[in-house]
Amino acid sequence: MPAHRWIAPRRGAAKCFVHRERNWRITREPANRYTKAVEASTNSVPPRRIVLTGFMGSGKSTVGPLLAARLGWSFLDVDDVIEAEAGTTIAEIFARHGEAVFRQREQETIARMAAGDSLVLALGGGAIEHEATRALLLTTPGTLLVHLEVELATTLQRCRGTEQTRPILADQANLAARYQRRLPLYRTAHVSIPVDALTPDEAVDTLLSAIG
Repeated sequence: MPAHRWIAPRRGAAKCFVHRERNWRITREPANRYTKAVEASTNSVPPRRIVLTGFMGSGKSTVGPLLAARLGWSFLDVDDVIEAEAGTTIAEIFARHGEAVFRQREQETIARMAAGDSLVLALGGGAIEHEATRALLLTTPGTLLVHLEVELATTLQRCRGTEQTRPILADQANLAARYQRRLPLYRTAHVSIPVDALTPDEAVDTLLSAIG
């Protein structure tokens, strides 16, 4: 079975998504780094849902479906749910209503969806900044919060050309500051895996090994 790689998004979609070939590789050596023991961080309850967080381009919407397929679970992307319910794109919500309105809708959507079982859930890159969302995902028994960590250079490489559908990426003046502000928040996750040098399939393998 061919492995997967990251490529540019289809038809203007806001995701860096998956294609069935293998020729993607970043030079940094892969590493398995976990922020804390999975058993302790999930209150010793086996995960019933896995929530993926990380900066844009980390592969949440690519790794998520692969992970769900391996587990026999469902996959949902919070951004996709918001767009479907709003009947418009994330970029349009930002443009028409501002980031604060979007973040409130995002928080409400996550709180509703995070109760599901046998679910892999991909968050938007900024969701981790909401304190109530972090608390919910870090303390709810059965929820495993996983950080797919990338360097900013990886984000820029993977997501080049998607500025029109990614309002945060389009805001180049503040992009590095956002990355630095969010990184320590991402690293509060139960599991943190550097994925710059991993294919999507390797990222799934690493995650499954981490949770046993």
